[in-house]
Amino acid sequence: MLKSVENEGYKKPTPIQQLAIPEVLKKNDLIATAQTGSGKTAAFALPIIQLLGVKGVNAKKKPRALVLAPTRELASQVGESFATYGRHTSMRKIVIYGGVRQHSQVKQLLRGGDVLVATPGRLLDLINQGFVKLDQLEFFVLDEADRMLDMGFIGDIERIISYMPKSVQSLLFSATMPREIEKLAEKLMKNPVKIGLNHKVSPVETVTSSVYFVEKSYKLALLKELLSKGEMKKVLVFSRTKHGADRLVQKLQQAKFRAEAIHGNKSQAFREKALAKFKSSRVNILVATDIAARGIDVDDITHVVNFDLPDEAETYIHRIGRTARAGKSGISLSFCEVKERYMLQRIEKLIGSKIPRVTGHRFESNIPLSVVHNKNKRSGNRRRRYRN
Repeated sequence: MLKSVENEGYKKPTPIQQLAIPEVLKKNDLIATAQTGSGKTAAFALPIIQLLGVKGVNAKKKPRALVLAPTRELASQVGESFATYGRHTSMRKIVIYGGVRQHSQVKQLLRGGDVLVATPGRLLDLINQGFVKLDQLEFFVLDEADRMLDMGFIGDIERIISYMPKSVQSLLFSATMPREIEKLAEKLMKNPVKIGLNHKVSPVETVTSSVYFVEKSYKLALLKELLSKGEMKKVLVFSRTKHGADRLVQKLQQAKFRAEAIHGNKSQAFREKALAKFKSSRVNILVATDIAARGIDVDDITHVVNFDLPDEAETYIHRIGRTARAGKSGISLSFCEVKERYMLQRIEKLIGSKIPRVTGHRFESNIPLSVVHNKNKRSGNRRRRYRN
């Protein structure tokens, strides 16, 4: 494992790794709050591989470690991490998720493996079909627990837990800690070690953020102008809706920019192909919705663009954490139209600071802030909510 870590260029552990790895090695249950890009995957993958002590595929072919992830992309990314860190061992990992035919996944399960990475829906389906048994499980990781809650997976998770041995070592990682997640942890764990629960949510320190006040009709023109300057080398753009992402990519491609889109309406094969193009820089602009982008882990993303501000303030943290990974710096640009200024207020309240404004650009909105504030105040609960 040390050889694998060295090959990845890691020099020293991140704070979450320093705190979590010793506790996992002591066989303690663990609850950890960790921001996106903090290195949490290695914080549980490395000690689990060591504790498994893999000398060969276990004879019973049943998984000894289970990692639950909310999205296909994140499950795939976690699986890649286990493969990377366990490259010089004989450990086998299996990754299963929905949105694709189950035949190849079932073949992997029948061959057997030590680590199973899965999304909840497909895992439950295969358990019910008799292809997965969790009675030999030693380690259980619930990754991105708050996103699991947002996506309505808590009931599925509780059913999956019912198939596990009571002696399983449980590790829960989450960017935020809603009360529902705390209740789930209380049911699952015994005297867990808690790391970072009092940590204030804040953006990654190495991300430089700014906001542009611009009306909706000029957002595309502003984005094209910024891209044309040549300073944005690898760009992740967030759209609120799937159709919005497709329209934006179409317009960018017409302007001769290399762009692709990933979202829930795209097939898994298309999403994996688009992400592979982005990683290899065959395209340098990836437009995504929040759910589709959850598992994107690309070290050299230079810019994150919030083409649409997120409806939930916490989502802003996840978005900008896609850049400035692996100790590098990054830039976050947010486009804020009149109807989104209340969203900006929520974000700034959450992070405890005001995001610097970019003024004097030729697409700048000239609507006074006081007018917008009063309008939002009158609108009350009639504000529209969007889904990915």
